[in-house]
Formats: sequence, C-alpha cells, structure tokens
Amino acid sequence: MHRPLCRALFCITLTFGCAQAVADIPAAALVQNAIGAYEAGRHDEAARLFERAARAGNRLAQFNYAMMLYRNEAQSHDANAAWRWLRRAAGAGLPQAQFTLARSYERGDGVPKSLSTAAEWYRRAAAQGHVEAQVSLASMYFVGGGVPLDAAAGARWYLAAARAGHVGAQHIIAGLYETGNGVAADRRLAAHWYLQAAQQGDTLAREKHAALMSQIEAPTP
Repeated sequence: MHRPLCRALFCITLTFGCAQAVADIPAAALVQNAIGAYEAGRHDEAARLFERAARAGNRLAQFNYAMMLYRNEAQSHDANAAWRWLRRAAGAGLPQAQFTLARSYERGDGVPKSLSTAAEWYRRAAAQGHVEAQVSLASMYFVGGGVPLDAAAGARWYLAAARAGHVGAQHIIAGLYETGNGVAADRRLAAHWYLQAAQQGDTLAREKHAALMSQIEAPTP
C-alpha cells in the first residue's frame, strides 16, 4: 500500500459516511467518533473504534482500520490483518479501497505484483466514478498492462476522468482528439479540452490551445 494515498483516508470517510448512516447508524457513529479521536491524536482509541465498526460490517471503518494497522498507528502492527480488512472493504464496494488495492497489486506493494488483478480493481473503482482509478485504467489500456491494448477503451476512461475535472486527463484526451488516437480526430474538441486544462493552470495546454486555435481560425487559401 502506498503511504501518500493513505493520508486522505479520513476525508474519504467523511465524504461517504452520510450515505451509509441510515442503514448503519451505530457503526457510522463509531466511525465519526473514531475520526474525532484520530484527529485529536488518540490513535489507540481511534483504532479500537474503527475495529468495532469494521467488525459490524462498516466498509469505511474496515478501510480506515486497515490503513491504521498498515501504518503502525494502532497498538499492534499486523500487516496480514491490514490486508484482510482492505480486501473486505474493497469487496464491499468502497471505491477508495478498491483503488488502493489496485495500486498495491500494480506495484507489488505488500502483495504479489499482478497487473491483471490491478486492472480488475481499477475497473471496479473507475465504474463507481473514482477519477484516479479511471486515469490508471486508461493508462493500462494504452500500454497493454494487465489488459489488451485498446486505445478506444483507454480514451473512454480518459474522457470520463476529464469530464470529472482531472487536469491531466483533460490534457491527454485533448491530445488524443488532436491526433485521432482512440477517438475520431476532432480539432475543436481537442481545443476544448486543452482550454479546460489550461483553465486549471496547465501552461503547456494553454500553448497548445492557442496554437490549435490559430490553425482552426486560419483562412482557407
């Protein structure tokens, strides 16, 4: 598991917690209390609360407890338990857990490296709108890592991420429209996506947008 990915876990929990509250009020309350304990630096208490909620079937708690075990923030560092809880959260459909598990399989971080397994977990997270998973899966389609080479499928996932506001995906899909790689060539769509990326601070995209617009607007001889 990649440490920088794990630092945003509690933001993820807060984002998704309300959706589960009606069906799982006791566990959801434990999760919120665990978040408060964690943010106050009471990691042992947070781990105990996350574990209780995890055992009650709360997938957010399963994920966060797994990360605490992995990062040695609980009383015991139990890598095997961390992986068990991570897989349970991923199997229960939590997109961030699926993405984290996919990234681990892609890198061979704590599990045997398997690009095909990584691609499957990226696909599950991507299908739920996880933007980084969409970008990762798109990249795998373009290089044939874990999936067959399929520029059209890769372009579809880059487009999904671009529509969600991912600046890198916006730049890439613009280039694909410009060259006709995986999509029908369309300079106006290319210019549109370069502009979207430029508006998020991508200076190279701004230059490409200007160059492309000069070609589009140039008078026909």
